[in-house]
Amino acid sequence: MTSHTEIDLPVPGISCAGCASRVGRALDAVPGIGAQSVNPVTRIARIDMGSASLARIRDALSEAGYPAALQETRLAIQGMSCASCAGRIARALEARPEIAEAQVNLATHEARITHAPSLDPAALAGIVGDLGYQARPRADAAAPPEDEAAPLARDAAIAALLTLPIFVTEMGGHLFPAFHHWLHALVPTRGLWAIQMILALAVLAGPGRRFFRAGIPALLRGTPEMNSLVALGAGAAFAFSVVVVLVPQIVPEPSRNVWFEAAAVIVTLILTGRWLEARARGRAGQAIRQLIDLSPDHVTLLRDGQPRQVPVATLVPGDLLRLAPGERVALDGELFEGHGDLDESMLTGEPLPVAKAPGDRLVGGTLNGRSALTYRVTATGKDTILARIVQMVEDAQSARLPVQALVDRVTRVFVPAVIGLSLATFALWLAFGPGLAHAVVAAVAVLIIACPCAMGLAVPVAIMVGSGRGAQLGILFRRGDALQRLADTRIVAFDKTGTLTEGRPRLTSIRTDGIDEAQALRLAAAVEARSEHPLAAAILAAHDGDLPDAHGVTAMPGRGIAATVEGHRITLGNREALLDAGITPGLTSQDEGTEVLLAIDGRHAATLTLADREREGAARAVDDLHRMGIRTAILSGDRPATAQAVARRLGIDRVEGGLLPEDKLRLIHDLGAGGVFVGDGINDAPALAAAPTGIAIGTGTDIAIEAADAVLVSGDPQGVARAIRLSRAAMRNIRQNLFWAFAYNVALIPVAMGVLVPFGGPQLSPMLGAGAMALSSVFVITNALRLRSAA
Repeated sequence: MTSHTEIDLPVPGISCAGCASRVGRALDAVPGIGAQSVNPVTRIARIDMGSASLARIRDALSEAGYPAALQETRLAIQGMSCASCAGRIARALEARPEIAEAQVNLATHEARITHAPSLDPAALAGIVGDLGYQARPRADAAAPPEDEAAPLARDAAIAALLTLPIFVTEMGGHLFPAFHHWLHALVPTRGLWAIQMILALAVLAGPGRRFFRAGIPALLRGTPEMNSLVALGAGAAFAFSVVVVLVPQIVPEPSRNVWFEAAAVIVTLILTGRWLEARARGRAGQAIRQLIDLSPDHVTLLRDGQPRQVPVATLVPGDLLRLAPGERVALDGELFEGHGDLDESMLTGEPLPVAKAPGDRLVGGTLNGRSALTYRVTATGKDTILARIVQMVEDAQSARLPVQALVDRVTRVFVPAVIGLSLATFALWLAFGPGLAHAVVAAVAVLIIACPCAMGLAVPVAIMVGSGRGAQLGILFRRGDALQRLADTRIVAFDKTGTLTEGRPRLTSIRTDGIDEAQALRLAAAVEARSEHPLAAAILAAHDGDLPDAHGVTAMPGRGIAATVEGHRITLGNREALLDAGITPGLTSQDEGTEVLLAIDGRHAATLTLADREREGAARAVDDLHRMGIRTAILSGDRPATAQAVARRLGIDRVEGGLLPEDKLRLIHDLGAGGVFVGDGINDAPALAAAPTGIAIGTGTDIAIEAADAVLVSGDPQGVARAIRLSRAAMRNIRQNLFWAFAYNVALIPVAMGVLVPFGGPQLSPMLGAGAMALSSVFVITNALRLRSAA
């Protein structure tokens, strides 16, 4: 009898009975689903899942326009040692019907699980615990990489101290024959073997216990992993040697050799390799820790005018905080009192300080200069910009790139295949080789030299370092797979306003007839003071001084505004505004930009030209892209002439102006694979979401940022080229890592099996195999760490 799982799924988009009906029809279309009922009041869909998966149900509801409110849980996992571990945990989690997706990251030792809200995070930890790993929900976990490295360093040191006498007594005689004769004259051979056996047992039962505790249960469950290979290899070498010492008569005389030094050295070298790996992985995760460390623990709160030190966790929006010179801003806020310069390089990557005045925004984690300031808290906890940046970086580091799929397919069968090759090696050497001892050594060498760790770390550790480096440069990858797609960029299309330009029109020139420029600007500003038009702010910003009152203000939508100022009838707007008032426009500007015509008492007296200046660095950004072999385009809703003028000054290859949002969508689709769209506004959100890769300017709207795959925090368009360079460096690094990981195993496993011996080649010893295996993972991580200086 098949047991069905029933879940309650929140669908917040339901607003009426019609919505509920559409949700029900979408659910009925999912293959294998059982009964379902949708309550339009509670907005809950109760579903008998039958044989359907939650991932299918989620996709069906999203396609219908009613996405389900699934929950995401992060688990911190201890005990993962290779890609096989990560794959096994992911498969066990995804086998539960209430789980839509499970991403397990070997580099961060984390699992990110998307599941139905009814599934408790403790139950998720229990699923992982049943596999033999320790797991806790992320909020309860406190295991930074340094904590992982410390016990490994201790165990490696203990193992080395215990192994050194074994190695010296066994291998010293091969190097120095005189030492061999002296030692054996002092202690009989069987006595030396007994001492080596005791020391090797201490290594395996003490520091090496971790391999047996994790590897043997996994082997018995039929899911062997990296620890299983080490346990089998070291255990086989030790067990064979114990038999030789205790019951030598059952072993043929030519094979009566002991390999205690091999068993002990294998454990010592692999522990040393894992310690180096943990240290390197800690450096790979420094970016997030550095971001978290930017926020102070205590601040000076002003309550009833009196300062007091309080924990940051106790603050609420509206609190007034005192900021001393050289102190970091604790939380996002608004400057209340004082003027000063703040270092925002942690946020933007730009080294120059930013001047701040009352009313300006302050961002948590930025560094105050030499001024004493007071600011009001506007956001706390997860709502701060710093917290959101940390979350974006963590999400990117947890993501799975498409290239990971190949690794997953290989690692799923890798360990069982290695065990099979080891058994085949033992059988062949026993049948055709010099004896039992040689067969054992060859089989152990195959087990020990195989390294799925390097394959499992090749992709996630590069993502981890690359996305961390991006955060340092002010580039946030909201979706990890954007890191791979950006590497294939062929064309970058920019929105114009607010992306390549500042998005704030400025007065660039005034042309007058019968009136001086100052008086023209004064009258225009007096009228615009009563207007909410975006261009009004530019005219008001250009005027410095008192303004006369405007009376009888009349707005002319789409044309301009009219009013009476100091007894003069003023008309201000475009050509149509003057023509509607019976005034003939006469003055035209020679400058590029938007013209605002000023008429006084029925006569055209001045033309003010407003232009949106290009962002500093926009021209260099376009030039950088061209040098990388990438074409550029402008897709703008502004007038074609204005868009073409900007494109001409910046050297843009292709220009499309006067576009509606749906026009942008059509042209975005025409970009095809390798296309990137860069925008900032609400109107850009559909294009950012539809583009193969969308990049939002961080100074833009939240809607645009949410729709994008990556965010340029500083708003500097040069960040686009930096992001592409970083992406290409990361993908190049991943290819190098994968080549090393696969080539290492393909080349050295046959050598360990002894296929070169008939041709006069070497037979690899288990000790050399252990050293090579330990260093292979360290090589992969060290190579990925080079990304810390990329872009």
